[in-house]
Amino acid sequence: MAGVFLRADWRYLAMLNYAVDPALLASRVPAGTELDFFDGKAFASLVGFRFLRTKVLGIGVPFHRDFDEVNLRFYVRRRSEEGWRRGVVFVRELVPLPAIALIARLAFNENYLALPMSHAVTDSPEGGDGTVSAEYGWRYRGNAAGIAVRARGTPSLAQEGSAEQFITEHYWGYARQRDGTSLEYAVRHDPWRVWTAHDAAFVGECGALYGSELAAALSQPPDSAFLAEGSPVTVYAGRRLS
Repeated sequence: MAGVFLRADWRYLAMLNYAVDPALLASRVPAGTELDFFDGKAFASLVGFRFLRTKVLGIGVPFHRDFDEVNLRFYVRRRSEEGWRRGVVFVRELVPLPAIALIARLAFNENYLALPMSHAVTDSPEGGDGTVSAEYGWRYRGNAAGIAVRARGTPSLAQEGSAEQFITEHYWGYARQRDGTSLEYAVRHDPWRVWTAHDAAFVGECGALYGSELAAALSQPPDSAFLAEGSPVTVYAGRRLS
């Protein structure tokens, strides 16, 4: 496996999941991979989370260690010598720091964009009502948008074969490169505990970010939504697929 590129904590992952027409994703599938399906459906997920204690190549840069990210992603798989590798492909990733966006574009050719962003996370203390919520917002071309997930109770590991397991346990990333080849990189973390959402929503206009067809899919209620507790994460340097 390639060397470590990044270490960080990913926390309070608000995940809104939409069953979409596979034709909307087909042109975005990197070479050497194929769409991954759950219960016969292709999913795209709008995900917001906190990036904490970030180190790139072992270095923590002041004022660039803690920040928000919101990404739109979908799911692919690639057959390797040891079996199927299940991964994610990012349609677009939003962060508030131009330097972070630049590094990701240069290292992985990921479609990062730096925008004004905000977050609000509430986790009821012990003895409270057990409510936990996470909201992530951004502004693009003067328009505000955001996602929010609210849940109650105690998080638990995703059940075997569940939608939560499918969404959270893809441990590879794939990115199309400028020459048409694909970059594969490993993303390692422990399985996440999740809360099932009792309330989840995306608000705002996103056609300029994701295209009109994907924006129309995101304007509908999500097929599922949950909040993942998160964990320390290690992202490894990528390698080109032959």
